[in-house]
Amino acid sequence: MSKTKFRFNTETLEYEKVKTKSWIILARVLGYMSLIAIIFFSGVSLSYKLVSSPNEKRLQAELNDNEVQMKLLQEKAEGLDQYLNELITQDESVYREIFGADPIPSEVRTAGTGGTDKYKALEVFKNGSTLKALHEKLDNLQAQMKVQEQSYGELMQLAKEKQQMLASIPAIQPVNNKNLRRVASGFGYRIDPIYRTRKMHKGLDFSAPKGTEVYATGDGVVKKVKRMRWGYGTHIVIDHGYGYTTLYAHLSGTRVRAGQKVTRGQLIGLVGSTGKSTAPHLHYEVAINGRQVNPIGYFYNDLTAEQYEEILKLSSNPNQSFD
Repeated sequence: MSKTKFRFNTETLEYEKVKTKSWIILARVLGYMSLIAIIFFSGVSLSYKLVSSPNEKRLQAELNDNEVQMKLLQEKAEGLDQYLNELITQDESVYREIFGADPIPSEVRTAGTGGTDKYKALEVFKNGSTLKALHEKLDNLQAQMKVQEQSYGELMQLAKEKQQMLASIPAIQPVNNKNLRRVASGFGYRIDPIYRTRKMHKGLDFSAPKGTEVYATGDGVVKKVKRMRWGYGTHIVIDHGYGYTTLYAHLSGTRVRAGQKVTRGQLIGLVGSTGKSTAPHLHYEVAINGRQVNPIGYFYNDLTAEQYEEILKLSSNPNQSFD
């Protein structure tokens, strides 16, 4: 209950009761109510700050999950970058070296995927710089992977060509010669059996009975099947591609025709003694770009290291040739 207030009147020299006007009372009531409202809303605001609502808790949890996922994506991007660098190293230092392919220029491998404006829209986000860096890395990885994919396609084609080349290069003996005793005269200067003079012998002579089977020493196409009364006599020339040709001379018979495709080990003719020959044998030549070379170096599919040493010794004897 409010106390009654009095005021001293100097004119009447008496204390008079003070009456509060109604508008003052109303103002005071409104003031109290405003103060109560301010205190109430301040308390509510403070409580929202101190105690999160369920919706805020959910949003905060999602934000935390997003940050975790962002870190995981960054780690995966780093792992992919490391793996791609390993593939590039193998590609440059191993595979391209094996197939003799030119290295891919560094500016091609590290080519960018666009200007900085491409990622400008990401800067408005809370983690804009992180998102921008991640997008740039992933786009660059994608571009480099495309270059690497093209590189592997090129290497696959080179591997196919290499396989075809390896099948085409002469790599076996043209007659069955397991005991190596059929090598009669080697490559180099030998005594001519007819003219008895020292003459360059451009092939390898294999002594064998007439009718012994003669085989193609590599894949190729029969370039020539010819019969002569002198010189090579009946002979076959095979074009193996890649600059290689082989010649099989003094045959008693042929089993192929000009233009026919043959494979390594295929029967092409029979040993004979036609043309300029003193006894049944096969005269065999290997040429690279038209120049005859020692056939001994082209038996690697047939011989062990020990057998190669032995046949090399047999072919090096400075004896008389058969043709």
